[in-house]
Amino acid sequence: MEGIEHKTVKVNGINMHVAEKGQGPVILFLHGFPELWYTWRHQLQFFAGLGYRAVAPDLRGYGETDAPSLQPSSYTCLHVVGDLVALVQSLGVDKVFLVAHDWGAIIGWYFCMFRPDLVKAFVDISVPFRPRHPTMKPVEAMRAFFGDDYYICRFQEEGRIESDIAIHGSEKVLRKIFTDRKAGPPCLPKENPFGISTDQPKLPSWLSEQDLKYYASKYDLKGFTGGLNYYRSINLNWELTAAWTGIEVKVPVKFMVGDMDMVYTTPGIKEYVHGGGFKKDVPLLEEIVVIEGGGHFLNQERPEEVNHHIHHFINNFS
Repeated sequence: MEGIEHKTVKVNGINMHVAEKGQGPVILFLHGFPELWYTWRHQLQFFAGLGYRAVAPDLRGYGETDAPSLQPSSYTCLHVVGDLVALVQSLGVDKVFLVAHDWGAIIGWYFCMFRPDLVKAFVDISVPFRPRHPTMKPVEAMRAFFGDDYYICRFQEEGRIESDIAIHGSEKVLRKIFTDRKAGPPCLPKENPFGISTDQPKLPSWLSEQDLKYYASKYDLKGFTGGLNYYRSINLNWELTAAWTGIEVKVPVKFMVGDMDMVYTTPGIKEYVHGGGFKKDVPLLEEIVVIEGGGHFLNQERPEEVNHHIHHFINNFS
């Protein structure tokens, strides 16, 4: 894309691919699953034009960034935040604005927990902060609430979902994920978990065939295991973060979500977000924006609206 620079940075023992554009205060954009730096293509262009340095890496295990191991134990929150701390240091700045979506948002919350000194403000898209339960491991809790077919539970068995994806190929699976608009907790049946048929769904207006082919080309080369390992390290993250039980996140935060987002429509999330629990755990939560008709991939689906909300918030801290 025009004017976007690509480089490889050595961070925390791995080679990280970074896309960036512009000069000025740094905005660090963190992607989710199954995405890449490319999910932020509209934001890189927009914020570079406003005088920011917009930076979007492929996270550990994704795209053109190294996948150091096939073991989930190499994909913990400590590893990934360690990568990002080294990236910030390589940029030559003291602090960054943080914008993150999906798994990137989860990593963003860990970043704010571990190194709030590096974050000016955080715009969180889709996934609110969830405090660590002191006695219940998260995967077991999810299985108890949503059953064995809940997607995070289905992702736990190493190699199983990769085999399911291989039957149909990256492009068909990604097409299905990006076009899915079902509300509530996603469940994947054991047979044909992504529900792929001979009639392929039409892409939404916000995602072109060229966009889809870009994503698929990177997953064809790298595979999905790196991204899936983030899910497989969830219980290990719980073990490693015992010292942070009960912590409050003390950075300024804006939360943004589509009202059709599968996370937002999962039982218990709306009550937490709007019922006072979120504000209690994140005292500097300044704004909650629910975008009517918005789905999970909000920053790609509604880029102009999302860009406006991001800029309106971070401009207060520039």
